[in-house]
Amino acid sequence: MKAHCYRPRVTRDEEILDSIRRDGDLAETLWRVCEFDLSRSDSGEPVRLSSGVALEGVAGDYTGGTFFLCGDAAKDRPVLYAGSEGQAGLIGHSLTEALEIMVGLPSWWDCLGFSGSGDLTVMRKTADHLRDDELRNEPGMDADRERLAQALDLELGALPALLARLQAAVSATAPDYILTSDAGEYESLFGPWLPNRNPSWQ
Repeated sequence: MKAHCYRPRVTRDEEILDSIRRDGDLAETLWRVCEFDLSRSDSGEPVRLSSGVALEGVAGDYTGGTFFLCGDAAKDRPVLYAGSEGQAGLIGHSLTEALEIMVGLPSWWDCLGFSGSGDLTVMRKTADHLRDDELRNEPGMDADRERLAQALDLELGALPALLARLQAAVSATAPDYILTSDAGEYESLFGPWLPNRNPSWQ
């Protein structure tokens, strides 16, 4: 009787990452839209989760932040973002969800920084300002988003829905996904600022 060779299931996360690795134009568009770069996966310092759940750095951004997949590689994993200034938290319960939020939501990190410590109403006001800025300064971004959505099979949705998903993901960071290093515990991704702190949004 012929023995069957066991092959691990290829997860949706792995399919997405492989698609990006194989297509340079796709990778460049992803970088342009949301600064998700697979060549910048080194966080630069040893980090760990408070729960002991495994971490795998898979990408980085222009500011030195790192995107991590959390947990067992045999299944789709939550995505944690660690900024270079000591803030960290979940941004999606899977790589698909994280990319839908990052691709579909203009400057998602600013939506968190100017969130009034995680207030969804404040985040909506910030997102409106960021959308106006984008339409004025980068009018071709929606076409890039559409290309990414088609190539990676993403469902982007409307801005209010994406904001709600982002707020829910970050809120689910504690207790299992608190990031720590030798320097101590990272702060929340929810910043204290209100939109009126930015003089260009007055």
